[in-house]
Parts: sequence; C-alpha cells; structure tokens
Amino acid sequence: MQVTETSNDGLKRELQIVIPAGELSEKLAQKLEQVKGQVQIKGFRPGKVPTSHIKKIYGKSMMAEIIQEAINDSSRDALVERDERPALQPDIKLTEDQKEIDEIIDGKADLSYSMSFEVLPPVDPMDFKSIKIERPVAKIDKDEIEKRLGELVESSASYEGRDGREAQLDDQVKIDFVGSIDGENFDGGSAEDAPLVLGKGQFIPGFEEALIGVKAGDERKVEVTFPEEYGAEHLAGKDAVFEVKVNEVGEPVLPEIDDEFAKKLGMESLDKLKEAIEGQLKEQYQQYSDQKTKKVLLDVLNDGHSVDLPPTLVDREFDGIWKQVIDQLERAEKTFEDEGKTEDDARTEYRDIAERRVRLGIVLSKIGEDAKISVSEDELKQGLMVQARQFPGQEQQLYDFYQKNPAALTELRAPIFEDKVVAYILELADVSDKEISPEELMKPDEDDE
Repeated sequence: MQVTETSNDGLKRELQIVIPAGELSEKLAQKLEQVKGQVQIKGFRPGKVPTSHIKKIYGKSMMAEIIQEAINDSSRDALVERDERPALQPDIKLTEDQKEIDEIIDGKADLSYSMSFEVLPPVDPMDFKSIKIERPVAKIDKDEIEKRLGELVESSASYEGRDGREAQLDDQVKIDFVGSIDGENFDGGSAEDAPLVLGKGQFIPGFEEALIGVKAGDERKVEVTFPEEYGAEHLAGKDAVFEVKVNEVGEPVLPEIDDEFAKKLGMESLDKLKEAIEGQLKEQYQQYSDQKTKKVLLDVLNDGHSVDLPPTLVDREFDGIWKQVIDQLERAEKTFEDEGKTEDDARTEYRDIAERRVRLGIVLSKIGEDAKISVSEDELKQGLMVQARQFPGQEQQLYDFYQKNPAALTELRAPIFEDKVVAYILELADVSDKEISPEELMKPDEDDE
C-alpha cells in the first residue's frame, strides 16, 4: 500500500492510496483456494472444480468483495499510521471510468482511490484546578413538604354532585359537548358526560373559565381559540365554538390527612409519606443543581478553549438545528419577523450555537480520552432503562429499536459520556456551594426557555 498526501489545508486532508494489482490478485487466489472445496458446479465432483473455472464464474464478484475489503482496511490503516482523527467519516472516491474499473477487477491495474476528510483539531485542556464554580443549592423546608402533601390531597379528591350548586374553581363538572369550526364539527371535538375539574388547565384556554357559575341542566355556548402551538396542526390557532350541556356539578371532598390516607398511597404512615416527599424534593433539587452547575462549567470550558472547528462538522450541526427551527415556525405558522428578528440574525444566532456545541464536543472528547473515561455496558443499560420509563408500555419496542440501530445507541452513549467527563472535571475544580431559594433554583435559565 502506498499513501501520498495530496492536500493539507488547515484541518482538511486528502490522501491518495494505491494498492498494487499483484496484492489484489494474491488475495483473490487465496479466496479461490478457500472456496475450492466448497463450490458445487454441475459436471464436477465436489472439491474437483478447477480453480480456473471457479475464477471464470465467480472471479469478478469475488474481486469486487476483495476491493471493498481492501478499501476498508487500507483507509483505516492509513489513518492509524498517520495518527489522524477524522471529524467525520472520510469521503472515498474511486475512478468513474468504467474501463479503469474493469482493469482493476481483471487484476490488470492497481487500485487507486482518494480519501478526503477533516481532522479533529489539537486541544490543550485548561487547568481544571483553576476553575472556580459556585454550585447552587436549596434547603427543603417544612412548608414545601406541606405544600406537596396538599397537592397530593387535592389530586386524591372525590367529587359529590350538588343540586343547584353553581360551579366554582376546583369543582368538577360533567358535561356533554360538541365542538365546531366554521360551522363544521371536527374529529375529537365531542364527548359525553366528560369530567372536567375547573381551574386545572386541562382543556383549551378560556373553556374552563367560561363554565364558572353553571349549574346542572344548564346549556352554554363556549367560544375559544386553539393555541398556536396546539398539537393537532389542523386545529392550531383556529377559532372554535363548543355547544355544552352540564350534567352535574360536583363539589370536591378532600380526604383527611392521616395515616389512612398515607396507606392508600402505599406508605406505612403519614410520617413515612412525608419522608418520601422530602426524598423526592431532595432528588429534584439535586437535578436542578447539577443542571445549573453543568451549564456554568460548560460556559467556562467553551470560553477557555480556542480551537479550530471542522467546517463540515459545524455545518452538519447547524443544519440539524436550523431544520428544527424551521419546522417549529411552520407548525406555529409564524415567521422570523413574528419572533422579532430577521432570518440572517437567526442564522447567525444558531450558527453560534452550532459552533459552541461542536467546540464543547471536541474539548470534552479530548478530556475524556486523556482521562480514559468510557461508558460501560451497565451504564448504557441504565441509560436505556431511563429512556424506556418515558414510554410506558413500549419498553420492549424501545429496546428492539436500539439493538437494531447502532447509531441511536451511540447517541444514547454520548450524554452519559458527557456527564461522566463533567463529573471528572468538577472533582478537580474549586466548587463551593451557594444557597439560594427553591424558586430561584428551579427557575429556567434564559436560554432554556
């Protein structure tokens, strides 16, 4: 194999690789010898088919396989020998001249192809011990536990119908309704004796408010507008009219907050229930704390590393982001002007985001490689279980999907690897706790909204 570098421009590389015809012919001869005793051809006894005859029948197809294997092996070996780390799968080009291709397959010409790719830039990781970060933390007070307990009580409420009662917030009404748009009924817009708790935001904005004050037996016409971001695209942003008949108005009856209530929720006692609520709050606060701390660290890493970015990698990341942005605008039937920006402004904004993601990906990959960080099979299975819990009833389909799609499994591995690298850096960094209120801890960052 002969490897010649034909281009070296920044992060871009191009190699010309030549494999002698004699080497290919030798591999063909070895393959022919291997299959000689297995091939069955009419007119010949098993194992007695002449090699020349096998070559005549199967030679071209065998040589095509050998050429593909040679390209795979030689391209990989060339990268290893040169210690090159491609940013993406290299682009390999063979001659398009059919006569040359035929000569290569016939063993009369050397196999020659070009391989172009972009390499990952060198990274000099910053001194992690110089990083100072404040980790936001919040204490759990009894009022928050009581608040969560109250929410459990409300969600466990039963409702008793009251004749003549005017519906109030938190009451449950049972209604028949038929919805229409421009005088035409629409699919999914009708139901009979449907229970609806007023004030919970379970229905279209404005619908529940319009039923305040109704009594059993009342009929009411409710006019609402579906939200622009409504899940059903054919209804999003449309004005609708619902003809509503009230069958019952139920007053909420809250259970007593005692040991019996706790037992109905699977707990031994009220104290154990409160302990469970406290544990959930601790876990929730920890997740928010970890998320905010990670974001601060990523900001530090992004600002602290200046690396050349592979253009193709940035373009691919930007294209993925841009497609999501355009899809969201189209679903909402909006334009960039509606968002208060021009398309050029948006492209610049999302190009910066793409560059940040690529930069951090390269930096974290290098840090993880230097620290010999990897994702174990057990960690991957745990990550898969977390994913599966988001799709109850479809766990097996999800497992099958990942088993059949290595690329999807790689995507699942990436965030686990990233979190492990972040944890490694935080162990070395100067991290101090900063106490803040629970409301501030759980408040989304501006760029997360």
